[in-house]
Amino acid sequence: MNDRVDTYSVRPFPRIRQAYIDVLEQGRRRHLIHGLVEADVTAARRVMRARASERRPLSFTGFVVACVATAVAEQPMLHAYRSGRRRLVLFDDVDVNTEVEETRPDGTRIVASRIIRGANRKTVDEISAEIRDAQGGADVDRRRYRRTLWYLALPRVVRMLGWQVVMGRPLWFKRFGGTVAVSAIGMFAAGGGWGVPLTPTTSMVTVGGISQRPVAVNGHLETREYLSLTVTVDHDIVDGAPPPGSRGVCAS
Repeated sequence: MNDRVDTYSVRPFPRIRQAYIDVLEQGRRRHLIHGLVEADVTAARRVMRARASERRPLSFTGFVVACVATAVAEQPMLHAYRSGRRRLVLFDDVDVNTEVEETRPDGTRIVASRIIRGANRKTVDEISAEIRDAQGGADVDRRRYRRTLWYLALPRVVRMLGWQVVMGRPLWFKRFGGTVAVSAIGMFAAGGGWGVPLTPTTSMVTVGGISQRPVAVNGHLETREYLSLTVTVDHDIVDGAPPPGSRGVCAS
């Protein structure tokens, strides 16, 4: 009888990923509810393909960020944050925290957060340019990266205490984490499908895959493209979809 020898490789656990784990720990403390929806992105994808040959093509993530920012600006409760027990802070600007694959100075590539400040006041072209610049490493914030590594060197109990301080101060949270999140990692999957995230933000939209299906349009069948989206909200603050014509209040 021959004994089989298992083969494997060992590689270091990226230190930067501990920052992601800390974020997920805070999301686990939230009372989150999730809605699985689909959006017809046929026309948007047609525009993306038409402009794909441009020097600076549009980013599909940029398109989603612009849509989310516009919707949140119309319903500010979607990025309201508690200040103490009896007050809510509602922001005017929608700062969208999304992920991009960045090239570090040493040539390695990591998934890093990118905050699009005042996304509700920017066009899809402007947001796309910010995302493309970040992906290309044109504006890599080396100081922020070094500060993150310094933060990760602190004991876990100290980091968690720091998180509690930031979470209780909406202006600090906005500065470091934005006001709403958009996760675009699922866009790399083939076909439809939803992700169910953990997030410390009041609202988050998780972008899933794109599926095709025949749909009746003006009495004729057309193949349309549908994007899977998971809309996640903190149930302590947001109850559900707002009634028609309302602004700033989300009620079931």
